[in-house]
Amino acid sequence: MHAAFVIPAFLYILYFFGYPLIKNVWMSFVDFRTATFITGRAPWVGFENYASVLATSVLPLATVNTIVITAVTVVAQLVIGLAIASFFSTRFPGNRFFSGALLLPWLLPMVATAAVWRWLLRDGGPLVGLLHLHNSPFADPALALASVILINIWLGVPFYVIILTAALQNVPKDQLEAANLDGAGRLARFWHITLPNIRPQLAVSTTLTIIYTLKVLELPLILTGGGPANATQTLGTVAYALSFKKFQFGEGAAVGNILMLVTLVFAIAYVILAARKEKQ
Repeated sequence: MHAAFVIPAFLYILYFFGYPLIKNVWMSFVDFRTATFITGRAPWVGFENYASVLATSVLPLATVNTIVITAVTVVAQLVIGLAIASFFSTRFPGNRFFSGALLLPWLLPMVATAAVWRWLLRDGGPLVGLLHLHNSPFADPALALASVILINIWLGVPFYVIILTAALQNVPKDQLEAANLDGAGRLARFWHITLPNIRPQLAVSTTLTIIYTLKVLELPLILTGGGPANATQTLGTVAYALSFKKFQFGEGAAVGNILMLVTLVFAIAYVILAARKEKQ
């Protein structure tokens, strides 16, 4: 009887997630082009698509950029988010208003946010003049990647604030008070009491952020289009360009599968951490 309630959800996941996944894997092993939509023919090419994308000069750079964006973003969001969450965990006038306003970057659609930042940092844009820059940072290979990373950090900090503010409120107050009476300083109380109590939330939120950042697409695509000189190419933008600009759907699917495998590692880590959290 209970299985009947699960069947609709199972069919939904199978059709909207399972089928596209299998289709993408299949496309990576065939020569799937625009003509395929008309003729229905997609000759089997085996691992040729993978060999082709691995031989391209842009893939190593895109891989490095993806790793750099993910590493810097996760560390910065964690540190800044924890600092802000610690600040909002104390009561002060306007606490709820300011904490609610902080969520706006995370609640806004990514496309709209990226479009606003592109306008702010365009040549002659408001922030370009305010920062005394000669040109848009998106036009400078040395600044473009840093700009994408900073904006991505700004977008993701509210997520950490939400998770960690709730976690900090559940830290046992009696343990903190006892440590304070024993003469433990603020840093010692944080390291030995606060941090162990919020470690599960830190682990889960960090894993989710890694997964989300690894497959980032909209932000660099709208801000820079992967340029200038491929300075902001990621695995996501490479897959997009191959599929929807060059119409080499097989090679685009191959890059997508490579990214999917990398993301799958962290997804499995998230499941393991979530399971451990339930046992605690």
